[in-house]
Amino acid sequence: MEKNAKIYIAGHRGLVGSAIVKNLEAKGYTNLLTRTHAELDLTDQQAVAAFFAHEKPEYVFLAAAKVGGIVANNTYRADFIYENLQIQNNVIHQSYLQGVKKLMFLGSTCIYPRDCPQPMKEEYLLTSPLEYTNEPYAIAKIAGIKMCESYNLQYGTNYISVMPTNLYGPNDNFDLEKSHVLPALIRKIHCAKLLNEGRDDALMKDLGVATMEEAKTYLAKFGVDENRVEIWGTGKPMREFLWSEDMADACVFLMENRDFKDTYSVSEGDNVSCTPNAVKNQEIRNTHINIGTGTDVSIRELAETIREIVGFGGEFYFNAEKPDGTMKKLTDVSKLHGLGWRHRVELRDGIETMYNWYRDHQNA
Repeated sequence: MEKNAKIYIAGHRGLVGSAIVKNLEAKGYTNLLTRTHAELDLTDQQAVAAFFAHEKPEYVFLAAAKVGGIVANNTYRADFIYENLQIQNNVIHQSYLQGVKKLMFLGSTCIYPRDCPQPMKEEYLLTSPLEYTNEPYAIAKIAGIKMCESYNLQYGTNYISVMPTNLYGPNDNFDLEKSHVLPALIRKIHCAKLLNEGRDDALMKDLGVATMEEAKTYLAKFGVDENRVEIWGTGKPMREFLWSEDMADACVFLMENRDFKDTYSVSEGDNVSCTPNAVKNQEIRNTHINIGTGTDVSIRELAETIREIVGFGGEFYFNAEKPDGTMKKLTDVSKLHGLGWRHRVELRDGIETMYNWYRDHQNA
């Protein structure tokens, strides 16, 4: 990518999108194109078509998506599949129509089967049923992968799909109903600490309420009081976490240095070319790239680490009547390493940085 190339970052206010913008700016890219949801609704086909026709971006990072944790995914199933399919269809198709040089589609490792062999290799996609609680979101993301592959193979486009593991970092969503497990735990444990220490003003400011009665009533919905924090499930599921700014660095690295042709291998004698109708004697699939650390931690261990960093002296209650979700989700990152990129930020360091970021912004 040229430093003055017009680069559209869809979802620039989100966790990954904001980190991609920051990374690009730090590397000297000067012509970044962004739109808020109020300025451009990516589920609106006509609006997206008009935007691409007018702006004609040369490169696209498709980081916009409707995302959430296990509660949100299982509650708003129709919203998750509809909105994500609409966003993907509109942005990818308009990128093709307007001649975008390269596009990166961001998905999630929830695309893999619920009982997927561990660690999860790209080739395990579509080998058995998905985890039920986030099936609609996963199906939308699988459709995005296949859409990128299909446009590349039929039209000769250069679209790359990356599947990050669980992400966390600055600009994360800390909403207790809709956030993912790590930011949700940080906020719940932080609020429990404020309760425990009698820091009423700080707690009411954090929650945006006028009285302590409102604060306690709200937190009770999520199993939080001054001495205990409820956590869904048994605490046994294993999860992998990647610092969002590491994810952004991986995305920019791949966009700068790798193409669709680098995402798959062919056998000797096969006739494969990424030009329209040029694929012969070869099935091209599983071209997506896992982005992760290749290491994981149990939810219980994660909670203990956060409790230590936050400085909360209370207890945890693991509610086994609530779903655990998939018991283990660890990515195989051999393909990513082979393409030349490895993560830098380890989990404890990332949590400390994120907690400091959260406190600074709550007090702003």
